Amino acid sequence: MTTVSVITPSGKGGADVELPGEIFGAKVNIPLIHQVVVAQEAAARQGTHATKTRGEVRGGGKKPYRQKGTGRARQGSLRAPQYAGGGTVFGPVPRSYEQRTPKKMKAAALRGALSDRTSHGRLAVVSAFVEDGEPSTAGALTVLRTAVGEAGSRLRRPVLVVLTANDDVARKSLRNIPLVRVLDCGQLNTYDVLACDHVVFTQAALAEFVARTGGGELVTVDKPAAKPARAARPKAAAEDGEEPAAKPARAAKPKAAAEDAVEPAAKPAKAPASRARKTTTASATASADDSGGDAAPTGVEQGSSETSGRSASSGSGAAQKEEEE
Repeated sequence: MTTVSVITPSGKGGADVELPGEIFGAKVNIPLIHQVVVAQEAAARQGTHATKTRGEVRGGGKKPYRQKGTGRARQGSLRAPQYAGGGTVFGPVPRSYEQRTPKKMKAAALRGALSDRTSHGRLAVVSAFVEDGEPSTAGALTVLRTAVGEAGSRLRRPVLVVLTANDDVARKSLRNIPLVRVLDCGQLNTYDVLACDHVVFTQAALAEFVARTGGGELVTVDKPAAKPARAARPKAAAEDGEEPAAKPARAAKPKAAAEDAVEPAAKPAKAPASRARKTTTASATASADDSGGDAAPTGVEQGSSETSGRSASSGSGAAQKEEEE
């Protein structure tokens, strides 16, 4: 549902009007609108065109010359179609161009045209064009320019104004303005809506049109009153020449850990159980550190013992060879 502000002749803000969605928010069916507009333009044709055949033309009753012996083509009348002033063959005859269009199609096309103007912001509502009871073209033109958003003194785009049937004051005020088409709400049609760039309703005409098309009653929403400005607080300290007292400083939170200078104990590292060799080496290193660092590393002791064992075995082998010889 779309809400439109009502424009008043005084320029003051009026109430807001809620446009029914089933009329001003319907789906735009372009082929349907085209069919209805073509039918409407066809019905506006008078269809009084007519021509005379050779039997309806005055004169030509006598045969111009004899049938044979002249060497010319035989002729029976000077009012034949090939002669100047003769009759017309298969010319237009009076007829009606009216096309049958169902009422529901016309109503749907009108809803689509109004919805298109509403979606593009080209539909406006005014409370009245003239405040007093006297017609005023200048006053009505001012309200109309405000409604369509024109800044110049003249309108540059065609405008459709929809009034009630008994609003003679507004009708007399608007009838001499160029590019303005005035219709009653009962005469509103698809062609006139599409032929004009803007559609302007009076509030009474809009309510009557909505009630006529089955949209119910027109809903008017009053604008809330503006809130009064907030009064400034008096500055007593500035008037007396006294400076405001400073706010007390916020007390710092005590840091117990920083004051005691106690560091948290580190967690012991977990030794992997699968690697027993590394664990043995680490324990040997730790025992060496406890003894003051004089003892050699375990790995070095093992290496020296292995070297001495090898030398001893080699010496015993040389002695055995000498005995055998």
